[in-house]
Amino acid sequence: MLSFLIRRVFYALIMLVIVSFVSFIIITLPPGDFLTQKIAELEARGDKSASMRVDDYRERYGLDKPLLTQYWIWASNFITGDFGLSFEYDQPVSTLLKQRLPLSITLALATTAFTWALAIPIGVFSAVKQYSLGDQIATTISFLGIGIPPFLLALVVLYIAVVKLDQDVVGLFSRQFVDASWSLAKVWDLLKHLWVPALIGAVTGTAGTIRIMRGNLLDTLGQPFIEAARARGLKNRTVIWRHAVRMAINPLIVILGTETFPGILAGNILVEVVLSLPTMGPLYIHALLTQDMYMAGTVLVFLTLMLLAGAVMADVALAWLDPRIRLE
Repeated sequence: MLSFLIRRVFYALIMLVIVSFVSFIIITLPPGDFLTQKIAELEARGDKSASMRVDDYRERYGLDKPLLTQYWIWASNFITGDFGLSFEYDQPVSTLLKQRLPLSITLALATTAFTWALAIPIGVFSAVKQYSLGDQIATTISFLGIGIPPFLLALVVLYIAVVKLDQDVVGLFSRQFVDASWSLAKVWDLLKHLWVPALIGAVTGTAGTIRIMRGNLLDTLGQPFIEAARARGLKNRTVIWRHAVRMAINPLIVILGTETFPGILAGNILVEVVLSLPTMGPLYIHALLTQDMYMAGTVLVFLTLMLLAGAVMADVALAWLDPRIRLE
């Protein structure tokens, strides 16, 4: 196990370097750069001398250096926690991450909790009661959930909440709490707003998870060890939940590590944009649109790091849950 973890960490470091370099280059490929857009915006506002100060701006943002030098400075400072300066916000990238990352983590955990709390019991019921009316209803709901675009569902929920129910569900905080310091009142206000994006994100996730859980549990229930457990006189509830579900849940562990964990940063970007959430997704999209390369590059590196870490944790969890799995 130890040698496996060491190898995975070594490969992860190599992958991080490759991803950081490739993403940094790709972000800078479009014509012009952040400074080009900034000068155009200043001139559009009537600042005719903006183009004359272009050298000052390039020196300030470090754009006067060769591209490889810019990457090396950014990558070498990454280890110390200095992720560079966000051009668009004129703030350190680390400051923006501290503001938005905790909210993204909270939203991801809430969405995952909603998804698993709904999907696993429904998936188990659907498999145990195969082809029953309840199974057919669950299957229909699952396909509807998979087919409905999350951003469209967000628009519908937003319309119903704001127009019909007169509820403020935009963002994660009410206006009076946006810039306020943390308190019990602010936490309660967050919880009142959090359920909307969490529920929307859970709809699609729940639909797919139900199908996966149902299919795997049906396969597991036909295995010889399940027949042996029943032959020993174990109760049906014990056979299903202690033995069958434990084996059938393996693919969900993989999904949790390779999709849910990286989703802390990526999230459901369209839903987050529609609901104006102060999370990492909209920040990343805005960084790409404005060629804020240090901001976008940092998010991509963290996304890769979470993907690799999630994959390793999924492997360890699978080995713990299923003794049949051998990592070496």
